[in-house]
Amino acid sequence: MSTPHNQAANGEIAKVVLMPGDPLRAKYIAETFLEDPTMFNTVRNMYGYTGTYKGTRISVMGSGMGMPSIGIYSYELFSHYDVECIIRIGSAGAYTEELHLFDLVLASEAWSESTFALAQSGDDETLQKPSARVNAAIKEAAASLQKPLTEACIHSSDVFYYEANVDGHREFYAKHGCVCVEMESFALFHNAKVLGKHAACLLTISDSLVTHEETTAKQRENSFTNMMEVALEAALKLA
Repeated sequence: MSTPHNQAANGEIAKVVLMPGDPLRAKYIAETFLEDPTMFNTVRNMYGYTGTYKGTRISVMGSGMGMPSIGIYSYELFSHYDVECIIRIGSAGAYTEELHLFDLVLASEAWSESTFALAQSGDDETLQKPSARVNAAIKEAAASLQKPLTEACIHSSDVFYYEANVDGHREFYAKHGCVCVEMESFALFHNAKVLGKHAACLLTISDSLVTHEETTAKQRENSFTNMMEVALEAALKLA
């Protein structure tokens, strides 16, 4: 059954979905890694595809930027399309000099000042957690591919541009133990929790708030292959 945001029919989306923020990254993954990919959604140019990877049926779909956007798409995938697991594969800004461009980070939990969970279900927790089962599959896949990753708390922010009078990356790292920042996982983990589903977040460091290094838009679209390969191998264990 289609929704206002997704034209897919029942059965066109796999049980496991990889979800980058950028729909062009979803297109790249489908065309590069999946066999016989079929596009199931073009509404608002939020591309979604289903194909097979090593014989296993997997879907990939963009989420857009921010918690309201991934909140809509992930909720509909879980509640309308019988998706069981979503692995967010996104970019993040480093809060510590120990993380470098292209490093992989697996979220052990997502801290946020966002009111998304409170507004959606009355949940006033500032930490939302991923599925232990999915994180275990991701760690196993990373180890088998010899791709190092850091498992740590991340910051899910509602804000990209901060004014100077509020907490910055140093304070978020010191006060909450967040090693990097992105803008979606808190909402994804919350939706999975309230709907009894599974979710995780694997990130690639795209820039550093400490060293001010950064990747290009094109690199963020098609150069995060370590993250893509780890997520695909993990999906095989979860499908």
